[in-house]
Amino acid sequence: MFTVTCQASGTAARLGTIATPRNSFPTPAFMPVGTQAAVKSLTTQELHLIGAGIILCNTYHLYLRPGVEVMAAAGGVHNFMKWDGSLLSDSGGFQVFSLSALNKISDEGVAFRSHIDGSRHLFTPERAIEVQETLGANIIMAFDECAPYPADESHLAKAVERTTRWAERCLAAQKRKDQDLFGIVQGGVSPALRRRSTQDLLSLGFPGYAIGGLSVGEPKELMYNILEEITPLLPQDKPRYLMGVGSPDALIEGVRRGIDLFDCVLPTRIARNGSAMTSIGRVNLRNAEYAKDFSPLDAACGCPVCYQYSKAYLRHLFMGKEMLGPRLISLHNLYFIMNMMQEIRQAISHNRLEEYRRDFYERYRSRGAGF
Repeated sequence: MFTVTCQASGTAARLGTIATPRNSFPTPAFMPVGTQAAVKSLTTQELHLIGAGIILCNTYHLYLRPGVEVMAAAGGVHNFMKWDGSLLSDSGGFQVFSLSALNKISDEGVAFRSHIDGSRHLFTPERAIEVQETLGANIIMAFDECAPYPADESHLAKAVERTTRWAERCLAAQKRKDQDLFGIVQGGVSPALRRRSTQDLLSLGFPGYAIGGLSVGEPKELMYNILEEITPLLPQDKPRYLMGVGSPDALIEGVRRGIDLFDCVLPTRIARNGSAMTSIGRVNLRNAEYAKDFSPLDAACGCPVCYQYSKAYLRHLFMGKEMLGPRLISLHNLYFIMNMMQEIRQAISHNRLEEYRRDFYERYRSRGAGF
């Protein structure tokens, strides 16, 4: 399913292609997040327009609503949401563990209450695989324990041990052979535990490997340090997926360290608050300075939003609480990220990723903008 087509010199960055029964798409790639079988406010046609080859759906949320029976009757997520590209489903682990006040963890699995109606549920590795096989995503994830940040070494060690045991059970439970099951490396910001988790999962022979438990509050430099420890240990011929990362700077730094896949809700989440990603940094459209600014949101952007609308109009939509505002900025932000990934791939192919990175930081720092 994965082929490396170019290895950069001077960094661990590489170009590749992932092929699924649905399509093929180039890597490094960013996956828009369609938590409940919908990328917030966007249609599947618009996702094709911005160049998305794969999107992510959320097992926990779809399990609770509309439910496994509905998803089975619909013929899986692809048919349900009318998406003909590739899909990755997470295991529900991060969502279950993030609702710590509602769950109880044991070696069997995680007992939790629904955040919707308070009903009781039990997610085990076997159940997580069963639900994901019903959803029908092309890439599915092992059920893991995602420890919080910060966490002490003892807590992290137990989470790593449980993640390994659960990974073995996920492999044993898998019945469908048309889905690729990825293992998830855990261990927090402990290099030693990350190495242990990596070696444990490598011995199980997954077709791809994710790095979980990062971008959960730790400083970015710690995340980058962990990537430098882990990615050299992962197989060269299998895809590497950094979970929950989507800021422009982290995408560049992740690619430099050998990551092939990313996902994050950041582009659409900040869009709903009036914040736009641009080539010179983040722009808050609620600021009064844009009230009479009739220039495009980003003159360097080729998306339909920047082609048609001014900052003044977009600000007006937010100030007037028009739903069109968040929708347009969501489209722009995802276009920006997808276009950035294309530029990164081009830079790797021409062996100029470090030059691209330098130019990127100079643009942002000259304006003092955030990521």
